[in-house]
Amino acid sequence: MTDKNRQRIGIALGGGGVRGLAHVPLLEALDDLGVRPACLAGTSIGAIVGAAYASGLNGREMRELCLRHIVTRDDSLSDIIDKRTQLRIWLDAFGLERGRGGLVSADRMFGYLFEGLRVKRFEELEIPLSVVASDYWSSKAVVFDSGELLPALRASSAFPGVFAPAEIDGRVLVDGGMVNNVPYDLLDDCDVIVAVDVAKSREPERHSKPGFIDAIVGAFDIMHEVEMARRLELDPPDLYVHPEIGMIGAFDFTAVEDVFDQAAPAIEHFKVQLGKLLET
Repeated sequence: MTDKNRQRIGIALGGGGVRGLAHVPLLEALDDLGVRPACLAGTSIGAIVGAAYASGLNGREMRELCLRHIVTRDDSLSDIIDKRTQLRIWLDAFGLERGRGGLVSADRMFGYLFEGLRVKRFEELEIPLSVVASDYWSSKAVVFDSGELLPALRASSAFPGVFAPAEIDGRVLVDGGMVNNVPYDLLDDCDVIVAVDVAKSREPERHSKPGFIDAIVGAFDIMHEVEMARRLELDPPDLYVHPEIGMIGAFDFTAVEDVFDQAAPAIEHFKVQLGKLLET
């Protein structure tokens, strides 16, 4: 790390389903700049990406991991054949859940996602991480920064109706985005605070009726948008990054390349902004 980067930089990674994979090129940008965050905070997919990064994976490795589980535009037939095991396992991970509370088995999906990670506890992470979940009954944020990592990530990502609520220490927990979708307020001990918001960009020119899942997810997007506007007015972060990602469903994990492409302009702008900020 160079002298200009001795400032403590905190990165908050927001929730947003597959759009949260836009966090990956942003972390690649940090790697390119030689910037190492002092701490991370994340909600839902942001918590998952943050945990992978804090465990030691760099941005490039995370991009390659994402692309390994989909058929990309450049894949040849032999590439697809080579990927067949990962593709089959990934599809199985998203198999329907027959139990109560959710459509997809959180145990199966998260078990596969983190099977290869040696890190099991917050204390083993290379970068301190705070993970936000929502207490279903008290409507309050629950912040995890110690203990077992996987249960906290499952709770933070328990989007209502898709994944069953998690139970930890007698509390019923759901997706952290219900109360704090971009938890940059947890980084107040840092010199530079970056908030990365991957909530869907609104498209007012579109008037078609959404489907069942899109309507539910869209309602949460509206809630996040209103709340974020209020927070930005009252207590803005040093840098606010909001990639313009539209026309991609929250759970359409076949659209990873599109997410990366659409996020690119915002990430380039972020690199310029952060570079200037670190020079001051």
